[in-house]
Amino acid sequence: MGELGARLLLALTVISLVAGAILTFAGRPDLGRWLWATGTIVVLAALVIEIVVSLGRRELGLDLIAALAMSGALILGENLTGSIVALMFSGGQALEAFAQRRARSELTALISRVPRTAARYADGQLEEVPIDQITLGDRLLVRGGEVLPVDGSIKDGTAVLDESALTGEALPVRRRAGEAVMSGTTNAGDPFEMVASNTADDSTYAGIARLVEAARAAKAPMARLADRYALLFLAVTLLLSASAWAFSGEAVRALAVLVVATPCPLILAVPVAIISGVSRCARKGILVKGGGALEALAAVRTVLLDKTGTVTDGRARLLEVKSRSDLEPLDVLRLAASLDQGSHHVIARALVAAARERGLSLATPSRSREVAGSGIAGLVDDHEIAVGGWDFVSARVDESVFSREAEEWIRRDGTVAVLVAKDADLVGAFLLADEVRPEAGSVMRQLRAAGVERIVLATGDRGDLAESLASFLGLDRTVAELSPDDKTRLVEAERTSGPVMMVGDGVNDAPALAAADVGVAMGARGAAASSEAADVVILVDRLDRLVSAVRIAQRSRKIALQSVYVGIGLSIAGMAAAAMGYLTPVQGALMQEAIDVVAILNALRALGDPVSLRRKTARLLPAEFLKLEAEHRALMDVVDEIRHTTDRIQHMPPADVPKQLAALDDQLRQHLLPHEKSDDDELYPRLRGRAGAPDALAGMSRTHMEIQRQVHNFTSLRKALGSNGPNPTQLYEIQRLLHGLEAITRLHFSQEQEIYRLLESD
Repeated sequence: MGELGARLLLALTVISLVAGAILTFAGRPDLGRWLWATGTIVVLAALVIEIVVSLGRRELGLDLIAALAMSGALILGENLTGSIVALMFSGGQALEAFAQRRARSELTALISRVPRTAARYADGQLEEVPIDQITLGDRLLVRGGEVLPVDGSIKDGTAVLDESALTGEALPVRRRAGEAVMSGTTNAGDPFEMVASNTADDSTYAGIARLVEAARAAKAPMARLADRYALLFLAVTLLLSASAWAFSGEAVRALAVLVVATPCPLILAVPVAIISGVSRCARKGILVKGGGALEALAAVRTVLLDKTGTVTDGRARLLEVKSRSDLEPLDVLRLAASLDQGSHHVIARALVAAARERGLSLATPSRSREVAGSGIAGLVDDHEIAVGGWDFVSARVDESVFSREAEEWIRRDGTVAVLVAKDADLVGAFLLADEVRPEAGSVMRQLRAAGVERIVLATGDRGDLAESLASFLGLDRTVAELSPDDKTRLVEAERTSGPVMMVGDGVNDAPALAAADVGVAMGARGAAASSEAADVVILVDRLDRLVSAVRIAQRSRKIALQSVYVGIGLSIAGMAAAAMGYLTPVQGALMQEAIDVVAILNALRALGDPVSLRRKTARLLPAEFLKLEAEHRALMDVVDEIRHTTDRIQHMPPADVPKQLAALDDQLRQHLLPHEKSDDDELYPRLRGRAGAPDALAGMSRTHMEIQRQVHNFTSLRKALGSNGPNPTQLYEIQRLLHGLEAITRLHFSQEQEIYRLLESD
């Protein structure tokens, strides 16, 4: 029965019940009884039709009890009781429809945003076409407020996009020319042009819509289990009702038992709680493909994690820059990134992204010549530039002291080295790596707190890289150099310890995701195959959403069981009282109505946050979190400069060192120290006040003090230098202090990043 039908049936029942009561009090009880009977008959007829349809599907539900109660009331002349039971049934149907609609609202919102047409350029003219006519390479115009129809990339300029419908992130994001954009996001800024990279059917949003439809249609195992409990409850009800009649000789007692027995908690509470959990996950950017997947999440005891793109960010990021002492590191980066604009290699894109993050103005390269997988050469600002691996660049430069230093410097495990030559001279080197996600450590701790007993790293990478990662994440097991088949076999082997969750993002993870009790795909940048194979898709590029999904699943299951146990317990108590003659049919009907309402309202609690989270006010607002992340990114230039200065002064004439140190001192005091002071004076007190804990973040404040102390010591050492610069002992002390300052500042930023993500994700 649809929501409209349930509302009409409820309205009819209410009208007949109220009108009958008015007529009875007005001295026409015969008409009142007739109206009550009429309303009951209409509802009973609708119910009998539903029962017949269910039997055709080989399903027998507890609606049969309501039908028997209404039939018994009409036979025994208890027309008021029959009308109240009819109200209880129709009200329950309407309440169920409302609860389901309320619980599915987030999923429905995703579906309703699908665009129908798009503005496409054809022969220089704009035409409005259905989105299913868009093909790869089409140039589209996305106007302000429009939803992106397909996946693609920004053609020119910058786009401001609202991704909240897909990812749950509250604030708009900026995407530059060449960056990928997802269908389903909304243009929150000026119109821009994009180039389609997928058809509508193959785009992100279409895939999400299909997953949402599957989630809406799926029936949870707990709901099916409730059906089996319902059959047992039906048998108990009929036995108790017959016994009450047999022992008392009063058919009205059997009717009272039937009236009290209508088990709304089993019929409605379980699916409402489960769908509420699915909806709450969708609000946080987690797409759960139905109640079965949500229940599987709640039972997980072992978690298998892929490495690249899951525990790590999945993208190469610039870690360190080494430049020749007479050149600025940012100038070297600008030259390399300018040339790399002409390459599609992932490392080249990483260098270009790093340059743009630092606000560097890139030149247009010319006469570019790329050797696939090795490097690229060309002209930048009339200089011959070469960028690539050691073999590619070293063949184009003369050997020098700096080239020998760079050759030793780039030998580090877990990193990719890129070198830069300018006019046949080696001028710089970069180290890039796929970094561990900032929230990874807290995710591991929170998973264990949520009941996960084993965490295993399952990766196709080399064993040494996997062991290096596992050494500080506190994992139970590390298995490396795995093929897709190996990952599937590992899932089967780990299942002996309990239900297994597999988390991955690549095509090679798809078989293991499908084999696990619950597969979770990192879908923000992951492969479509992994999203299709998974039971859960995380649409936000954040690993901590995994913890959110597990907690929501566990809470939804707990609430569903609470509704069942409390509701059925009260129903059984009422049935016993009715069987012994303590409740009349009318009283029993009113009591059961109250139980039904309580059970469904309790199930709807799964839509909201737990009371404990609502009380926990030490949280960062999205705007605060993004602002802090941006400040840290901006300050990394200052931290990098500490390292560059440490290297430079070793090769400089002593008389030039004081000027170099003064420039660094100025940066530290103008940028780094004000940031730390702002954190200590404004941010930390604000978080302490929200938490009601005056000692919160005390350890972080202590680190601020240490950074300030080391900067003060650096200033003192610098001022103590003579006009001729440092002697060897002074130079050693300055370098030792700068190395320590860099290390503690980087560690402090990493700690803050993890804390901020933890507070924001809650």
